[in-house]
Amino acid sequence: MPAVYEATLDYARSQDQVDTLFPFRERFLFPQHNDEDVRYFCGNSLGLQPKSVEYLMTRELRDWARYGVEGHFRAGYPWFSYHHFFTERLAKLVGAQKDEVVAMNALTVNLHLLMLSFYRPTPGRYKILMEAGAFPSDQYAIETQVRMYGYDPADAIVEIAPREGAHLIEHEDILKGIADSGETLALVMIGGVNYYTGQFFDLAGITAAAHAVGAYCGFDLAHAVGNVSLSLHDWDVDFACWCSYKYLNSGPGGVGGAFVHQRHGNDPAMFRLAGWWGNGEENRFKMQKGFHPQPGAAGWQMSNAPVFNMVAHNAALDIFDKAGMDALRRKSVHLTGYMEYLLRQVAHLDFEVITPTDPERRGCQLSLLFGANGRQVFDTLTENGVVADWREPNVIRIAPVPLYNTYEDCYRLYELMVSVEE
Repeated sequence: MPAVYEATLDYARSQDQVDTLFPFRERFLFPQHNDEDVRYFCGNSLGLQPKSVEYLMTRELRDWARYGVEGHFRAGYPWFSYHHFFTERLAKLVGAQKDEVVAMNALTVNLHLLMLSFYRPTPGRYKILMEAGAFPSDQYAIETQVRMYGYDPADAIVEIAPREGAHLIEHEDILKGIADSGETLALVMIGGVNYYTGQFFDLAGITAAAHAVGAYCGFDLAHAVGNVSLSLHDWDVDFACWCSYKYLNSGPGGVGGAFVHQRHGNDPAMFRLAGWWGNGEENRFKMQKGFHPQPGAAGWQMSNAPVFNMVAHNAALDIFDKAGMDALRRKSVHLTGYMEYLLRQVAHLDFEVITPTDPERRGCQLSLLFGANGRQVFDTLTENGVVADWREPNVIRIAPVPLYNTYEDCYRLYELMVSVEE
């Protein structure tokens, strides 16, 4: 960790003064505590509301009132092509070609839809490899997918767990699990950043290992998108999906996103569940039999774009586009490093940071595993206007988000933790 960090308020404020991303904080609305903005460290669970959402939502309501059904073509953002407004910005965020991404549905819906395309088990090749301790939705989705084809999850699902006494999963253990499964492996499906520990996996290495044994490879990027740098196209990832309500600040239940590599998206023979919105736009209103998918990820769409659900997404992606993911990631590495440095000065409380210390193996989330008094510390933070996140049985998750968190935010959290009695 850089030796330049200092556990002083003057240092924190000096860093905020030279932070070129500091003004983006003013684009968000903060919950209030005693008539002041809270210190919000919960963007890994639900991001803050962009101020521009209200204006954009009002405009869509006005267009609906003014045009009725004609709003599909006459609205300021025509509803017929609404999902196209996100394409270029999403592609930048995840390192994709423009035809490889689409905003649609919600995370777990997209996961199921994509697995129906990429998990096509045979008697000899039917296993799915995932990380142990994945977010419950992923566990449920994978379990029901294998059951749908008549397989026993205890046999068909290969889970890679941390070594005894450890909290993190070693990359070589994932590679070994893939190699050992060999020709029986149909799919690798892993969360890009683990929701509990904050560990960022080596997605390029995992993808290459999966392809080496003839398996497909996909990722749940709920905790990765807008948090870490991604290059899905260059990493040769087969598919990925994500939500938009965490780091992407697109509102509770915000529209999800999907990535499908060009080699699959441009193959009309690739199996997918068909829907009207995934059919070729030039033939959509001919109302004919026979599904002819749009090229790219858009061919996996099923239903009309949920326009009002997408308004916040439009606002949030505009902010990301202006800030730039490269700049956000640079600040994130330094800001998260500062938060970790401060936490390690709190020697009197019984906790350890179980998130990797290597910036390349994490995003901005830091997970604090408590041996005792964890709930007391969490309650003290809450009572003093700090919004963090509690995960059973004994973890506080803290996420200094570079778009709206400051160095002073980090220092104030540290100051509160120092004040907590053993």
